[in-house]
Amino acid sequence: MNEHSDLTTAWMCDAGHRARAAAAILATAPDAQRAAALRTAAAGLRTQAAAILAANEADLLAHQGSAAFRDRLALTPDRVAAMADGLDSIAALPDPLARTLADWTQPNSLRIRRIAQPLGVIGMVYESRPNVGADAAGLCIKSGNAVILRGGSDSQHSALAIHAAMTAGLRAAGLPADAVQVPPG
Repeated sequence: MNEHSDLTTAWMCDAGHRARAAAAILATAPDAQRAAALRTAAAGLRTQAAAILAANEADLLAHQGSAAFRDRLALTPDRVAAMADGLDSIAALPDPLARTLADWTQPNSLRIRRIAQPLGVIGMVYESRPNVGADAAGLCIKSGNAVILRGGSDSQHSALAIHAAMTAGLRAAGLPADAVQVPPG
């Protein structure tokens, strides 16, 4: 192993522990609190759009791939607005937690219910579409799960700028910022 992989392993172990603790809190948070975090994160994306676009420009300046890949990497004011609108839409969805999915009684009178619960910590690796980070984080927060997001290294500046809006929303709603994490460069 080299020094870089040792640091990555150490970061992932620490992030996993922090995400697990955050997931336990998020899983029991009321829907209104999780929705408030999403709405605040959406507002943060809107107010921080210039900073997000500047971070994306840094990613685009370093880009050396195809035009199609560059298009996937590029954020525009419309794409940032769509990310924010997406978070608002997710916030407005019905609470997916504690829903009874199935309910039946056995012949011996034993009642069985299948109830929706969070998974805990989700790890997501995705390519260089920075908007995916906001979408994935929003769905995880709504469903009471923590998430560790790993986008392509070519979108690192954008991912960190989007991450800042997501964690600000969590903090404003009284939820742990460790519920959404992005590895450092």
